[in-house]
Amino acid sequence: MPVDVPAAFAAFYGTNGGASGRAWIAALPGLAADFLDRWTLRPDGPPAHGMASLVLPVTRADGMPAVLKLQQVSEDNIGAAPGLRVWDGDGVVLLLDHDPDTGTMLLERLDAARPLSAVADDTAAVQILAELMARLVAVTAPPGFRQLADIAAAMLDATPGAVPLLHDPAERRLVDTCASAVAELLPEPGDRLLHWDLHYDNVLAGQREPWLAIDPEPLAGDPGFELLPALDNRWAEVVASGDVTRTVLRRFDQLTEVLGLDRRRATGWTLGRVLQNALWDVEDGRTALEPAQIAIATALSSRRGSRP
Repeated sequence: MPVDVPAAFAAFYGTNGGASGRAWIAALPGLAADFLDRWTLRPDGPPAHGMASLVLPVTRADGMPAVLKLQQVSEDNIGAAPGLRVWDGDGVVLLLDHDPDTGTMLLERLDAARPLSAVADDTAAVQILAELMARLVAVTAPPGFRQLADIAAAMLDATPGAVPLLHDPAERRLVDTCASAVAELLPEPGDRLLHWDLHYDNVLAGQREPWLAIDPEPLAGDPGFELLPALDNRWAEVVASGDVTRTVLRRFDQLTEVLGLDRRRATGWTLGRVLQNALWDVEDGRTALEPAQIAIATALSSRRGSRP
């Protein structure tokens, strides 16, 4: 059965993927057909997609529902399958098969229509995410994964050139504050296996467990570096609360309590994630920081005893 590539997915790659992306899209129907045959899979519904991957619901020969995930191999996803193997389904989607040459994965099927972001009670959603995160970071990262130490050192190297490109002096000071926090923690970068992108839409309802994480970008480092995506999730709700600082700190305290983290270290590494986002924004040509990043960094810096 031919696999139709959604037009929006093809258009995104055609615009943003360059020549290699367009070539990959052109080859995608054949690639999908090859793995349907190789792994004895039957299509079982229309394909879905994000920005980087096509996900095809399938049924295995033994009747088990699964999904076939097709993606270009990249620095961001090359560690996903090895990380899923290490976690072996403990709090995370189960890897059933993998082809390292193409990055294609066969995964247990979760309910994509029921992400954690659909849980209306924010405290309950944070609790679910925190409990999953605690299970994931309980694992020591084996050799071969990207290292927070290397990423943090590269961020510090890039900061002096990026800061002057921000227009607002207060934002320049904020980025310097974040860099100082990272420099303080760099000698102890941690050794846990991190998901690195654990937010509400990367947690789906399942049958094997009520909730499971998906789409990891594994990294070896300190669990404090995991917290920011949970802090800026559903930011409109944080603003609507009427007290942004209180809501940010409530989420942060809930996360660190469940994970048993030292809050000063977790604050420093969360400021490190703000620094990372700031550097990415500057690299993309922006001259101002996102309001959510400013608010989170300001709230947490007040806890460290130094306001940006």
